[in-house]
Amino acid sequence: MKFKRQLTALAFAMAAGSSFAQLVVGVSYDTFQEPRWQIDEAAIKAELAKTGAKYIMSDAGASAEKQLSDIDGLIAKGAKVLIILAKDKDAIMPAINKAAQLKIPVVSYDRLIYAPGVTYITFDNKEVGRITAREILKVKPKGNYAIIKGDPGDANAGFLREGQGEVLADAIKKGDVKIVGEEFTADWNPANAQKNMEQILTKNGNKVDAVISQNDNMAGGAIAALNAKGLKGIPVSGQDGDFAALNRVALGTQTVSVWKNSVDIGTAGAKAAVELGAGKPVTGTVDYLAGDKKIPMKAIFLKPTPVTRANLDVVLHGHMKKEDLCKGVTDASVTVCK
Repeated sequence: MKFKRQLTALAFAMAAGSSFAQLVVGVSYDTFQEPRWQIDEAAIKAELAKTGAKYIMSDAGASAEKQLSDIDGLIAKGAKVLIILAKDKDAIMPAINKAAQLKIPVVSYDRLIYAPGVTYITFDNKEVGRITAREILKVKPKGNYAIIKGDPGDANAGFLREGQGEVLADAIKKGDVKIVGEEFTADWNPANAQKNMEQILTKNGNKVDAVISQNDNMAGGAIAALNAKGLKGIPVSGQDGDFAALNRVALGTQTVSVWKNSVDIGTAGAKAAVELGAGKPVTGTVDYLAGDKKIPMKAIFLKPTPVTRANLDVVLHGHMKKEDLCKGVTDASVTVCK
């Protein structure tokens, strides 16, 4: 009888142990080299730590093929939820299909993956596009515009361009703005962006008055190309709130960086992963129909913040140190740097 009670107690203990097994969340980055993803990672890890969930990650090094094997590796290591920053929305589909077969929930992180059942968490990228165009149009309402777009395999490049097009439409129709060049940039890479900008300048005899760049890294590449031709002070936009870009805003060499607070999205992604891992619906989602096929998904859209010289102080509240923001700034009108 005593032995039977011991077996029963052991069975209860094993059941309790299995029900409270540690949740393993696997995060697949397309490339971990961009500074902002390291901020996202810190936020994800901090939020997961609150619940005792385990964080594991992989870095595909900008390779869509490697990202597929990376995700296989995360699953093999016990990941029960996946957060995926996809290199390519189409190439990633075998991994998404495998996760679905294994009943592993997927968070499509910051970049859209067109698949039912995936939870999409991002900032409003069309609005980011609108902001990048709106801020440039404010300072350069007329002239020749170049548009440096992101990677063609990333849906965000399209969303950003749609938003930019909405803002520029009237100025283009009036003839105030002329798009003299626009190019996709492989891997959102600054060196590739610099080459694209160089080609646009050559094609137009250096007659470019403004540049709408779809992220900060590429803005840096575009500015390098402009500087090499002696074209300093040309308005240039970007996004991500990268430290180097925000310093350029303070210096006056970049007009705007649209800050997508990485702490906000990292926290939201981790919270979603924990809820999905517990078999619960994700809090705060809306119904979203993705793409031309109107694929039904649940989504969270966070609000982006434009950062210009007028409101630089917003990034000093936990995002960036003043000495980094104001490095090299001598212009007394930049009051935050006094």
